[in-house]
Amino acid sequence: MTLAENNVLNEVVVANDGLEAVEYLFGTGRHEGRDPRDVPALVLLDLKLPKLGGIEVLRRIRDDERTRYVPVVILTSSSEEEDVVASLQHGANSYVRKPVDFSRFIEQVQRLQVYWLLVHEPLGGRPN
Repeated sequence: MTLAENNVLNEVVVANDGLEAVEYLFGTGRHEGRDPRDVPALVLLDLKLPKLGGIEVLRRIRDDERTRYVPVVILTSSSEEEDVVASLQHGANSYVRKPVDFSRFIEQVQRLQVYWLLVHEPLGGRPN
């Protein structure tokens, strides 16, 4: 199953750390000038990020009116109950443990994208 076969043709943006993720989302720092009103359709967020942890990134996403309702899926290797609880308490839409095998990881990401971008009905209907 490929993303193209399922009509998921969204641009994928990768941030190398939590600080860069926040800068991208809000058009600051390295991403100064990017329109922060252009919010992603989905955020896949790891908890173990350098510079700014995933829970802090999630908190900032939920604290801002522009990104408050963007679906955020925690995609992490952690199976610690406190990470699951903290993620859900801070507004994550889902918590998914990353498979160790890379090919299974790719399949998992594709399934997540299909669900959140094609099946899930976002608040206010689908964006144009």
